[in-house]
Amino acid sequence: MITGELRNQVDSIWNAFWSGGIANPIEVLEQITYLLFMRRLDDAQTAEENKAIRTGKPIERPIFPFGKDALGRDNGALRWSRFKHFAPAEMFSVVGERVFPFLRNLGGEGSTLAHHMKDARFTIPTPALLAKVVDLLDGVPMDDRDTKGDLYEYMLGKIASAGQNGQFRTPRHLIRLMVEMSRPTPKDVVCDPASGSCGFLVVAGEVLRERHPEIFRDAALRRHFHHGMFHGYDFDNTMLRIGSMNMALHGVDNPDIRYKDSLAQDHAGDEEAYSLILANPPFAGSLDYENTAKDLLDIVKTKKTELLFLALFLRLLKPGGRAAVIVPDGVLFGSSKAHKELRALLVEGHKLDGVVSLPSGVFKPYAGVSTAILFFTKTNSGGTDRVWFYDMQADGWSLDDKRQPLLAEDRLGTAPVVALTEAEHAKNNLPDVLTRWAQRDGTERTRPRTAQSFCVPKAEIAAQGYDLSINRYKEVVHAAVTHDTPKEILARLSNLESEIQNGMKALEAMF
Repeated sequence: MITGELRNQVDSIWNAFWSGGIANPIEVLEQITYLLFMRRLDDAQTAEENKAIRTGKPIERPIFPFGKDALGRDNGALRWSRFKHFAPAEMFSVVGERVFPFLRNLGGEGSTLAHHMKDARFTIPTPALLAKVVDLLDGVPMDDRDTKGDLYEYMLGKIASAGQNGQFRTPRHLIRLMVEMSRPTPKDVVCDPASGSCGFLVVAGEVLRERHPEIFRDAALRRHFHHGMFHGYDFDNTMLRIGSMNMALHGVDNPDIRYKDSLAQDHAGDEEAYSLILANPPFAGSLDYENTAKDLLDIVKTKKTELLFLALFLRLLKPGGRAAVIVPDGVLFGSSKAHKELRALLVEGHKLDGVVSLPSGVFKPYAGVSTAILFFTKTNSGGTDRVWFYDMQADGWSLDDKRQPLLAEDRLGTAPVVALTEAEHAKNNLPDVLTRWAQRDGTERTRPRTAQSFCVPKAEIAAQGYDLSINRYKEVVHAAVTHDTPKEILARLSNLESEIQNGMKALEAMF
């Protein structure tokens, strides 16, 4: 969580851009990301140089060229550690005329990064603004991967609060919950077909680093992590660049981040290619049939994007592959033929593992829609025995437009430092979701329907028209109501009458 001085620094940078004439928050984020990326590249080269000194071997993967360029200029000036000390006018010239052309050719021919960076533009308008931004960013502690992630999350939040492109941001703690529940493995092939800034892929990488350090001791696993594990689609070129740099800032060398209109293009090359899908796609209403990929219409005949995305996930998953995806509540109980057919397909044709109902304010300030997380496994042969439901009431943050933390930082998220009290659980359900999810094949099966989580047999779900809304199955405990006897009621009325008469007498005495 970003707080205090760091938050103020980012706010200062943002305000400087705003007063400097750049009012588009996406453009602000993009320019800040380029600068952070330049700093990260310099740090990576410094680490390689230190390694070479320790081992006595040449640098394995130099990022910046050595010596001088064709015009006799020192290539060292391309590095953050050098140009940050330049006078504003010289810094402005070097960054605009040399660093950005270098970035546009970075990554090697054919790499995802090179593809998206070819259109990188330097739009900071003045040397004074560039110098101020570089100075502020230089004070940000970037050696900690979590700090970089929190910094990026805070900047993405500023996009959301500006009311633009909010579909690209899912709260980091909810992403973490979905990834933890999905339990990615070192051999998974992970895809987000609406990747935006690549938040799901970034967190999946973080969880794998924490849970599976063996990845970086095994050459084949390490190569898969950097070159074959992560895949993201989007149809916004700016977000593709931001997503690619976000992955690079989080230490993934060459993810597959590419342009694709997920619902409009056929998926022959990606069919059954992925073992894990993590997504919160933008649900924009409906598409015309002629603009929708025919292979998706083969699964479900509909114009509704929320149903088409679920059809897409089934198309992309390998048999045995898992999905954790956010859907609007209408998917759970919609009464159209397409809604019912798709829910029946998930329950009868594959294995629907769980439904987590989310509080309606989790996507504020830019959306108040009620949503849920679906967890399912593609089997092509059924397998649903019973479905686990959880009624999440709180995620640790206020559910109004401000979305302020309700607890101390060490009590937020999926893994607080200490066990939460009952009062703290009422403000943060995430640790409980994880705990109960792990017990869904055991003690969760015996929980009553009045509990916050419980299991429902497949036959009952089928009998309800495959309705997946938790309120269809949840039972409410009604508190016992006591009534006064007629004698007690009459006594109270008599006392009230006496009080009124005494009050009238007091008023008469006054006048």
